Amino acid sequence: MLERITARRAELDELEEQLAKQLAEVRAERDELAVAERVLERMTGQLAEERSSARPMPGQVAGRAVMLIPHREPGVEEDALPWDYQRIIAAVRQAAGPVMAREVGEVVGVDVSVKAKLDPLRSRLIKLVDRGWLRKLPDGRFTARL
Repeated sequence: MLERITARRAELDELEEQLAKQLAEVRAERDELAVAERVLERMTGQLAEERSSARPMPGQVAGRAVMLIPHREPGVEEDALPWDYQRIIAAVRQAAGPVMAREVGEVVGVDVSVKAKLDPLRSRLIKLVDRGWLRKLPDGRFTARL
């Protein structure tokens, strides 16, 4: 009988050792998950901050303050654009079809008879095309993106 008790005690000691090892592994994994959760929360907060500050920020080019135009992507609305760019997009949308820069200029109040005043508008239209807000057709006319 004493031999059985000794054998059973050895089995239980071995089982206790295995369970202690498993418990240590479980605790280590839980600690890793807690760290991963904190990192994820921090990154989510940083991404939310970056998205909320996606509004155009004044930048410096050759010592002059300029407004940066964001790329069109999910979560970035037209109101993130400077007011004059919003007016340009609205003018393109109001047109019955594709429009030339001159037609947009007439709607937004640019003196289209002076090339020096029309060229900056054309540059803005092209910048809106480059950032994904408008499309430029091969014939030089502009349309709104859907």
